Amino acid sequence: MYNFVNAASQKTGMPPGSLVHVGEDQAIESRVSIVQYNKQRLEEKVVTSIEKVDQFQEAEAITWVTIEGLKNVGLIESIGRVFDIHPLVLEDILNTQQRPKFEEFDDYLYIVLKDLSLAEGDSFVRYQQISILVLKNVVFIFKEHQDDIFLPLHKRLHNNKGRLRTLGVDYLTYVILDTIVDKNFIIIDSLDEVVSSIEEDLSINATPEILATIQRIKHELIYIRKYISPLRDLLLELLRSDTVLIDEKNHIYFRDVLDHVLRVTESLETYRDMLSSLLDIYMSSVSNKMNEVMKVLTIFAAIFIPLTFVAGIYGMNFEYMPELKLKWGYPTVWLVFIITPIGLIAYFKKKKWL
Repeated sequence: MYNFVNAASQKTGMPPGSLVHVGEDQAIESRVSIVQYNKQRLEEKVVTSIEKVDQFQEAEAITWVTIEGLKNVGLIESIGRVFDIHPLVLEDILNTQQRPKFEEFDDYLYIVLKDLSLAEGDSFVRYQQISILVLKNVVFIFKEHQDDIFLPLHKRLHNNKGRLRTLGVDYLTYVILDTIVDKNFIIIDSLDEVVSSIEEDLSINATPEILATIQRIKHELIYIRKYISPLRDLLLELLRSDTVLIDEKNHIYFRDVLDHVLRVTESLETYRDMLSSLLDIYMSSVSNKMNEVMKVLTIFAAIFIPLTFVAGIYGMNFEYMPELKLKWGYPTVWLVFIITPIGLIAYFKKKKWL
């Protein structure tokens, strides 16, 4: 779980643009890796300071810089100083509670979104904020964790005949966005399995554990939709942008990402409706079980009420009760006790109440 209380309290009263890391308190050190490429060559390296990134810039090559771990505030600050990034953008990069958005500046673009992946344990989804800075020949990625989410991209870069090696920063930005968005289909597939399992278990027996699972998945869906739904507006704003950093001929690729976002959003809406229906089915099942219990108790009550009536009469202490002196009075009462429930059970079965 994230603990933002201490970091958020540190920012109270500070001026806008103050750089304070707000997010998961990680022990890992920030790592800066650089991939520089064009059609002819590809070079990968890990550097210790951001000043060296500026030295590697070339007009005829694309430089892709990945910063993993946001705990080093000084590193983020040096990026802003070297590449003239607005302090408010740097503040947003360090605050991992950002809503997905797109911002356009004179010399660069800022994109922030969430990377969703399947989690272990009680949580269904693991969230990671990814910020993207798109400059003329440089693309920065800021990640919370060290992972291999972009490993397929690195493998694609080794193919010098692919589009990724021949096109500019706009195509690299598209590939990064497409990789992050397409991971959501894994979440959708997992949701399908979970919902199908809940539906199957619910048809067998409605238990409190099933209710807890439905509530947990519905709660997770709220956060999933919170971070995926805004991607539609993000991509629409990017497509409407007049920036020279995004070539108009590459808009078709971003429209493809938008189509994927819409598909994921529609699937989430479908599963939200399905979970609501499963919750209604659970409540109906519990209600039906209660009705069955009440039905059995009512039948028992209907059988024993006349017997109780007879026993109550003969339990009265009147002296002059002619039936008490009959020789066959006691067996007769027992005969009534036996015939009455048998007759009532036969009547209930005839009415199909049993």
